[in-house]
Amino acid sequence: MLSDTLKQRIRTIHQALKQQLPDYQPRPGQNQMIAEAANVIAGSYHSYDRVALIEAGTGTGKSLAYLMAAIPAAQFYKKKLVIATATVALQEQLVSKDLPFFRQHSGLKFEFCLVKGRQRYACVEKIKRQIQQPDLFGSATVASDLTQLPKWLELWQQGQWSGDRDSLDDAVPDSFWHLISADPQQCPRSHQHCPFHQSRQQVEQATVLVVNHALLLADLDCGAQILPAPEDCIYIIDEAHHLPDIGRDFFSAQAQLDLPERWLDKMKKLSQQLHGVLPQSGASTLCFQFDELWAELDKELKQLSRHISQQGWFGDKASYRFADALLPDWLQKLTNPLAECSGKLLSVVEKLQQLLTEAETEHKVAHKLTQPLLYELSQQQHRVQNQSELWQLFSVPQSKHVSQARWLEYQDHLSAHACPLSVSFMLDDLLFSQAFACILCSATLTTLNSFDHIRFELGLKDHEGLRMLRVASPFAYQHNASLLIPSMKTDPADEAFTDELVSCLPSYLDKTQGHLVLFASYWQMQQVAEGLRAKGWSLLVQGEASRQSLLDLHQQKINGGSGSILFGTQSFSEGLDLPGKLLTNLIITKLPFAVPSSPFEEAMAEAITKRGGNAFLQQTVPATARKLVQACGRLLRKEQDSGRVVILDRRLLTKSYGKAMLNALPPFSRIIEDN
Repeated sequence: MLSDTLKQRIRTIHQALKQQLPDYQPRPGQNQMIAEAANVIAGSYHSYDRVALIEAGTGTGKSLAYLMAAIPAAQFYKKKLVIATATVALQEQLVSKDLPFFRQHSGLKFEFCLVKGRQRYACVEKIKRQIQQPDLFGSATVASDLTQLPKWLELWQQGQWSGDRDSLDDAVPDSFWHLISADPQQCPRSHQHCPFHQSRQQVEQATVLVVNHALLLADLDCGAQILPAPEDCIYIIDEAHHLPDIGRDFFSAQAQLDLPERWLDKMKKLSQQLHGVLPQSGASTLCFQFDELWAELDKELKQLSRHISQQGWFGDKASYRFADALLPDWLQKLTNPLAECSGKLLSVVEKLQQLLTEAETEHKVAHKLTQPLLYELSQQQHRVQNQSELWQLFSVPQSKHVSQARWLEYQDHLSAHACPLSVSFMLDDLLFSQAFACILCSATLTTLNSFDHIRFELGLKDHEGLRMLRVASPFAYQHNASLLIPSMKTDPADEAFTDELVSCLPSYLDKTQGHLVLFASYWQMQQVAEGLRAKGWSLLVQGEASRQSLLDLHQQKINGGSGSILFGTQSFSEGLDLPGKLLTNLIITKLPFAVPSSPFEEAMAEAITKRGGNAFLQQTVPATARKLVQACGRLLRKEQDSGRVVILDRRLLTKSYGKAMLNALPPFSRIIEDN
């Protein structure tokens, strides 16, 4: 139960923050969210199943609400608060704005930090060695990259750089960063002064840890090596509607099947070099196993590639999906040997890395010799790990209820892919059933006004303690914004629809306003942009410059007194913040249905149909409805904002699913033209 002490502490903090917020207006929805989150964490509804789904509309003050409930509770119960987000933008908002404001005015003393993976940090020892020996990595380095190292080292030594890649002003190529990034083999615990280890000391000292969804899943999967154990954590999963997709990405695997001959030649050369350098007993045996296992893996993959090339599976398509994830008998027989071989090879690579690191630490082998070899071993570890993960998934028998999507792709090279259809069991097993408490929140958790879809995706259907709450936005949608569905001559599925967009869009564009026009396909966006530019329209189009450059130019034009028209696809329909004059006219050209030809979408539809369901209504429509709500959420970002949404897709009116989608949108005043 929520104790009187904790309840009073939350109330006191709430009052203190109210006084510091400029132009504060009471928000009943925020109060409701604070109370619900605090009661769930305290076990008021269930003694151990402390999980909640909270949908908080735009403008609720969601971040401050969960901070007010969770930070006092974390201190009271002596737990860590882990806040997981899906986007960098929200992480930056929490770390640079919300948490500093909360700590300054709440009266609570606590530390917080942004937690990132090891590979995001530089190894200072590697930087020093690279400066001392510029030819250390040979052709892997670029002269322009090397010139940055002394500056970075000086900034680190002066305490002006944390060693974090993301805090550098300079863009760093992946290939070069990999040469100087921290890794477990070359950055042992003895390097306590290195950026990575210093960041981990902050984790131990902090009460509040901000992470991304992928890092959270990776840490849970490997047994809590960075974050505390789940039973010692209160989790806030923000932007929780992304968690199922990020989970599928994390637990999926892919690997190249047609390995180039140069790879095997490279492995033979690497083995010879390791054999000549490693002084430890047993090293010769490991080098022999390394040679033997690479040759065996290469032989098996070549045989597999030949068989695949003889099947004629691809035709004029770039991918081939295995129906019901069932592999041909000849391929299924190869999966166990491939899984076993790649697993053994991965173990050998890791042992060689360990021996090489020990030889360097004990000064038995010079740095100049070990560094290039460790770099090559690291590259091979990544490749072999991909193979091992893929074949482990491929070797899992598929029963009546299919659990995976499996397919092949041929784009420059042949690759195989495996992706779980659902991660609900993994999420429940690793997170929800283990955590002290877990609050999942987002502005778009429901689909078609129901939590059923997200509960199914997350694995929360059978949690008896689960609480679900919808907190309405405080925005006056009916007064501040309108929804226009114009008459249209063509259906979005018709080829002539693109031409009609070119023809009709100028009627809904004003050269003095801030516009965002969203497209369902990159191709169609380019075609329409070309057509409008031929008519003299000035446009900012996604892909023609970086996202941030486009947004900066858009803002400059609006602030300079002229209008601006921004064209974007699905990635611009979420996480884009254009308040006030920056966006007063939002145009959605087409409902954002997923591409039905993607292997994963096909496999999902197939599995639902096999279970007697309707894939379109159970999967496609809910996913599209959520994306449409997210897109419409770009218009009003602050309570005083106003504007118009124009949807040029009449299927909202003509199709059976359209009414439910329309009613799931914010309550804009509606203008519907006759067709």
